[in-house]
Amino acid sequence: MNELNLFDTFSEFKELKNIDRKTMMRILEDAFRSVLIKQYETDENYDIIINIDKGDFEIWRNREVVADDEITEPNRQITETDAKAIDEDYEIGEEVTDEVKFSSFGRRAILSLRQNLAAKIMDLEKGNVYTKYKDRIGDIVSGEVYQVWKKEILILDDDNNELILPKTEQIPSDYFRKGDNLRAVVSKVDLRNNNPLIILSRTSPVFLERLFELDVPEIFDGLITIKNIVRVPGERAKVAVESYDDRVDPVGACVGMKGSRIHGIVRELRNENIDVINYSNNVQLYIQRALSPAKVSSIKITEETKQADVYLEPDQVSMAIGKGGLNIKLAGELTGYKIEAYRNIKDDEEDDVNLDEFADEIDSWIIDALKAIGCDTAKSVLELSAEELEKRTDLEVETIEDLLKIFKEEFEE
Repeated sequence: MNELNLFDTFSEFKELKNIDRKTMMRILEDAFRSVLIKQYETDENYDIIINIDKGDFEIWRNREVVADDEITEPNRQITETDAKAIDEDYEIGEEVTDEVKFSSFGRRAILSLRQNLAAKIMDLEKGNVYTKYKDRIGDIVSGEVYQVWKKEILILDDDNNELILPKTEQIPSDYFRKGDNLRAVVSKVDLRNNNPLIILSRTSPVFLERLFELDVPEIFDGLITIKNIVRVPGERAKVAVESYDDRVDPVGACVGMKGSRIHGIVRELRNENIDVINYSNNVQLYIQRALSPAKVSSIKITEETKQADVYLEPDQVSMAIGKGGLNIKLAGELTGYKIEAYRNIKDDEEDDVNLDEFADEIDSWIIDALKAIGCDTAKSVLELSAEELEKRTDLEVETIEDLLKIFKEEFEE
């Protein structure tokens, strides 16, 4: 293996890893000097000249001319006779510089250099990838799906760096095949066994925030601020926005004409429902907006416990709670208050009975299922038919019939 082979090998690394000229020079010189130390126990009296453009290098050794019988360090000294064989003008005490052919070091030394080069470049590349992505946490990246496994997806970016999208960071309805392009946000960067581990996420609220920044220029320009985002990936999200410019409607700008701006985000998130609301320092107004699309009649707030009791008309309760309690849960996370929804009691409903009072007759999970659809009293359940209750809950027909019987008997008494 000759010098050309070495530079061909290094050129391949350079092309693949995109290493800058200064770093290349440093890596090459360090590698050569490590071989010199092994061969001669020192590299102090050697000059290494590297020509990256031409792909060649030279090694020059500097030795002091001494009398023939006074030489003690052959690597640092040269006899007067040998010096004059190079040039008759050399005298004792002068310095002789001669070229050392790397090929004379032997096959093992050349192989060692090549391995050393490969190791240094690999370590440098790992460090570059780690540094690059450590600075990009929270940024959206695009890549091509290279391998799909049960618990994660391997993605390659434009530089063929490996990125990981765990199953836990995928939207439940995500489905990718090899060769697909996908977008995700960089959520975590670690070193595992000295290898960079870049973890992506499509479920993080930051991913939704970055999508808004990409699709809504007013957010990117700072005219609109995203105050908070909460989401259940693939199901529903709530985004609170605010504008310091009265001329800008933050909700309208985010949604776009006929939903033109938000449609692309919804598609990216697998048809996740996104509620965009105006942020407000007025807590009651903020909670009211957070429970959209339900219309709130009144709100009672207890600041000490961060509790908000919300009262609504009967037909608005289930809307405020949402499917599976999702709407009220997200509204609570968005505002920072624990929200409880209650029906406004009419005069003719004063003799109604709260469901919790039936705890000795009805299992708690059944009561919770009824509350999840907005029924918190016996009469509110009786207002619905057995067919409607079966449709809106997961309760069996026999269970529903028993419930209706219990509630009817309560008022017959």
